[in-house]
Order: sequence, then structure tokens, then C-alpha cells
Amino acid sequence: MSKDIILKAENISKQYRLGQVGTGTLSHDLNRWWHQVRGKENPYLRIGDTNDRATKGESDYVWALQDINFEVERGEVLGIIGKNGAGKSTLLKILSRVTAPTTGSIKFGGRVASLLEVGTGFNGEMTGRENIYLNGAILGMTKKEITSKIDEIIDFSGCERYIDTPVKRYSSGMTVRLAFAVAAFLDPEILIIDEVLAVGDAEFQKKAIGKMQDISRTGGRTVLFVSHNMVAVRSLCARGIVLEQGKVVIEGNIDKVLNFYLKSNLNRNSWEGEDGDKSMRLLEVRISNEEDVEIFNNTESIQIVMRFELGEKFNDVVVGVNICSTSGNPLIGLLYNDYNDYCEIEPGSYEVYFIVPACSLAIGDYEMQFNLSIPHVKKFTTEKSNLRFSISADSDYGNKFFLENNQNYNSVLRPNWFDKIKKID
Repeated sequence: MSKDIILKAENISKQYRLGQVGTGTLSHDLNRWWHQVRGKENPYLRIGDTNDRATKGESDYVWALQDINFEVERGEVLGIIGKNGAGKSTLLKILSRVTAPTTGSIKFGGRVASLLEVGTGFNGEMTGRENIYLNGAILGMTKKEITSKIDEIIDFSGCERYIDTPVKRYSSGMTVRLAFAVAAFLDPEILIIDEVLAVGDAEFQKKAIGKMQDISRTGGRTVLFVSHNMVAVRSLCARGIVLEQGKVVIEGNIDKVLNFYLKSNLNRNSWEGEDGDKSMRLLEVRISNEEDVEIFNNTESIQIVMRFELGEKFNDVVVGVNICSTSGNPLIGLLYNDYNDYCEIEPGSYEVYFIVPACSLAIGDYEMQFNLSIPHVKKFTTEKSNLRFSISADSDYGNKFFLENNQNYNSVLRPNWFDKIKKID
């Protein structure tokens, strides 16, 4: 069975000259022209550094993208992920025809609508209603087609009261709401979405992701989605690619891609070093499950291990873990002992084990903060030993497992999740 390819990128590369406006100097432009008239390759394609923003290169030229190749089938949702500066936005601008590639070509099988940054394609002096018609015309739609959908667009955006107000007076959240509604409802065959959805509030993000799922599954339209929200990428995309320093480092099934990305760039499931001082210090922390992967399912238990060292005897030590949201809000506290019975521990090295039972955490991203402290006196651990992890759904039930199996999920303190402590020297 042949594939229905709607977008094909072949050998896409993009080169920029650092510190210059435009492509470079007049002498470089003349040199390019002289090579072109003689039928020779652009001489500046053979030079240039890899796009590593954290290091100082030796060349004035940098490759934002290098030899990007991929295909997208009709109706597919492709996730494009990578660290900041990896080349994601540059790739989407090329796919949206905002800028041209230095080398390579792209073949499209339908109309493209893009949402690359807040207010893309909007005229600030025109009203929201006028911008809907303007964007529809750019997409090749007739006024009659746009009029038939305008009520749905306005209702979805939630900007009805301001729809006849110039867009320049909109907040960034209102602008992105209207821009997404226009892009989603005006029937493009290919919808390209950059991280702009992060500008919207939680309610709008939920609506936007639901709409993208609908248009891909029932409308047969193709979505290219860039986001740093790994839970949203997992729920929306079937396939993904990871960009690193302008190159595709992995492509394939979304679970495989996310596991690779989280392991190498985002999540950190273990740490080893020194956090504290000679009297009390954390030496190693790790979290794991039975399969030792980077994304944990909500139907499996998680083990947490703390290895620490005491230089002297303490009568009132707190040994514990806080599981927090990615914004740092504490959700659950795990303690070797509770605050009414402080630990008395002799000098030496120890390992403490906690077990987070299955179905105890909802789907999402979490941060784990470790705590070695003398209550109301001093905390020895810092942010450098924090870990990050993700909980995903093991089935289509999603968080239903969490709600049905976790009877006490409103409890903040879980000392019963303590497993054991052992002295290792």
C-alpha cells in the first residue's frame, strides 16, 4: 500500500552569517555570483560551524539546519522537539515559506497555515473580524467560505466582545487565541503550530489540543506540532523527530522519540555528587521503575533512593523527598520519619528507600526535591540535586486509573511510602 505523502523535506539546510544583517558582505555576494555563473558550488556552503549557541566558533557562518530529511503522511500529527536553539523554529519558518532554505527543497500536497509566533499574519490596525477575512484570503478561501465559518472562529477564540476592536489593542493571549482559531477553522491541509500555545491559559491550551486532535483524526488534516510540553506531545502525536544543533538525531514512534529526548536533554532520573557540607551531605539520588526507562506509567510503582553521609551524630534530622509540580509547588511529602519524631542517626553513610505505589500520581511532569535538614535550623540540600520525571498513561483510561485506585490522593504527607533505611559503611 503506497503512502499518501503530503509534505516531503529533502536535504534542507539553512546557513546564517553571524553579526550581519542580510547574507553577508558585497565581496561575498560577488564571489557567490562568480561561482554561480561558472556553474560551481556556492563556496560558503563548505564552511560554517555547527549551531551550538553555548560555544564560541571559529567561523562567521553557522548552520542553523543541516541535511534535514523527513516525510509526513496526510492526516498525521508530527511532533518536532528539541532544546532551545536546536533549529525547530527555523525549520517551521522554512516549511511555512517565511524564509528560504540555503539548500534543499520542500514538496507540499496542500494549503499550509502557520502559527509561528503571537500575531503571525495579523495587521494590528485591522479589527479581529477583518483579520479573519484577511487570513482566509491568504489561504485561498473565498469570502463566502470564510463567512460560513466566522461564527465558529469567534466562539472558539473567546474574543467575541473585542472582535471589532483593532488587534493592536489585544493582549498576547487574546491574539494567540484568535490566530489559532483562524488557522484551525479555515481548512488548511497542513497546520504548523510552534510553541505559541504556551502563551494561552490552561483552558485554551486544552481546547487547542483537543481541536488539533479533532482535525487530524476526523478532518484528515496534517499537523506539525512544536512544544516543550512533553505530555501534550505524547497525547497528540503519533510520530516525532528530535532536532539537536540543527540536525535530526532520531525519528520514529513518539514513545521512542520522547524516551530518547527526555533521557538526553530534559529529565534527569539520577544525580551523583555532593550537596551539603561535611556534617551532612547528599551523595546520590535516583528514581527508577522495573524497566528502568525515563517515562513512568501511572500503573507502575516508582522507587526513590537517597544516599547520604553524616559526619557527626544528629538527634533531629529530617530525611525526605518532596514531589512537586514543574513550577515548584509541593504536592506530596515523603519522610523517613514524621516531624513529631525526628530521626536520631549515628555518623556514617546511609541509603534510604521510598516506594511511590502505582496509581498515586496523575499524568504530567514532576520535579523531585530532596531534603536533608535540621528542622527550623538549616537545610543542607539545594536545587542542584533535584530530579525531574514524567508520568504517562498506560492505556486509554489516562487519569481514570489515578482517580479509581488512589483513595487518599488529597493527602499531602505520605510517610507510609517509606520503605527502608540501611547503613552502608
